[in-house]
Amino acid sequence: MLNKEVNERLCRVGPEQPMGRALRRYWLPVLLSSELEPNGEPKTVEFLGERFVAWRDQQGRLGVFAEHCLHRGTSMQLARAEGDGLRCVYHGWKFAVDGQVLDTPNVADPQFKHRIKGRAHPVREAGGLLWAYLGPRDREPEFPRWPWMDLPDANRLVTRHLEECNFVQVIEGLVDSSHLGLLHMNGLRQAGGTDLGFAQKVSSMQHNLAPRLEAEEAPFGFYYAALRDIQDDQGSRTEARVAAFVSPCIVLNPNGDIATFVVPMSDTRTAFIHVFWSQTQQLNRDPLRSRHLEFIGLTPQVLDAFGLTEDTLGRVDRPGPHNNFMQDRQAMRSGESWSGMPGLIEEDVAASVSAGPLRDRANETLSASDIGIARLYRALLSCADVVEMGSDPLGIRRGVDWSQVAGTNAVLGARRWQDLLPQRTSEKEPA
Repeated sequence: MLNKEVNERLCRVGPEQPMGRALRRYWLPVLLSSELEPNGEPKTVEFLGERFVAWRDQQGRLGVFAEHCLHRGTSMQLARAEGDGLRCVYHGWKFAVDGQVLDTPNVADPQFKHRIKGRAHPVREAGGLLWAYLGPRDREPEFPRWPWMDLPDANRLVTRHLEECNFVQVIEGLVDSSHLGLLHMNGLRQAGGTDLGFAQKVSSMQHNLAPRLEAEEAPFGFYYAALRDIQDDQGSRTEARVAAFVSPCIVLNPNGDIATFVVPMSDTRTAFIHVFWSQTQQLNRDPLRSRHLEFIGLTPQVLDAFGLTEDTLGRVDRPGPHNNFMQDRQAMRSGESWSGMPGLIEEDVAASVSAGPLRDRANETLSASDIGIARLYRALLSCADVVEMGSDPLGIRRGVDWSQVAGTNAVLGARRWQDLLPQRTSEKEPA
């Protein structure tokens, strides 16, 4: 359990909060690249408790601006897109994507624009995502180059949906293997009857509802292992599924080809980004794309129907705490559905959001099945602590080979689960 003070320290993400300052020390994904077209409309983005405007200029370059104009604070969401820059509609000040001031038409002095600079933040585009860094410029870390960033777009499937709760309670579900065979019972039963690689890798989890759980610290966070002794028509074996938590909000799934980013928009709103990839299959091309999204529950239709998009989040005509997530109790009574919810994503959302916008942890009762949860609390609070002391948080080092950080799964035999891990990350201290 965590008392109120520690829980607030863990969860609050604003710029003046300990966790907020720690989160700003990392490169984090903000939007899908596909959400911004060259010289298209500026898009307001809520990120770490602040509001920004993202925009792509005519040449395709990306910018993330503080929402309010440098001059008198009018929202740049109202700005005109003019090819090489965004122009505020109030007095016409125009800004390039890097913050350079291109024009101040209401100021007679032609040199004035050279003495000021707009509030733009460092950005990168990689792996189908727009990334931003909001921390001190003199502490900007290396950009993390994940192997899947170098794959063709056709081999990488990226999705984003929103949830109305704090980011920590969303991550908790990703380092909690014991809920999978229960909450997702229906999905796991269906998994055995499909040829989708993702589904086949998870179907056996239904055969052991109380896995042995272990965790081990790593320079970037921790590894979390679920060990299941399984006996079925294939015989007896011990299956290990090992996830990697990468500070501050990344979980690398044991399937080995899924990364999830749980990015705080505010204290009580979270963006959940999935990256699925394959070296050999074109996951991002139909029919495989549609089949993959349908099984997991990430199609645009599902996200819209369950209120997980910017246009539908919080609407009273969508599932939510106010209507018990439109849970189908009749299907539960008949045995047709364990949870009364239609799919994997909807079940996870209901479990996280129903705990409240920012979960009170003062009265929670952790057990042996919650090793990953306790380790998550420790890792995140450590990040806040060391940043407060003036040091770098977990994972902020130069020379990290991110190809050596991964989730994995296998039948153990005589091996330990630690033997499955990629070679330990080779790191050196910053120069």
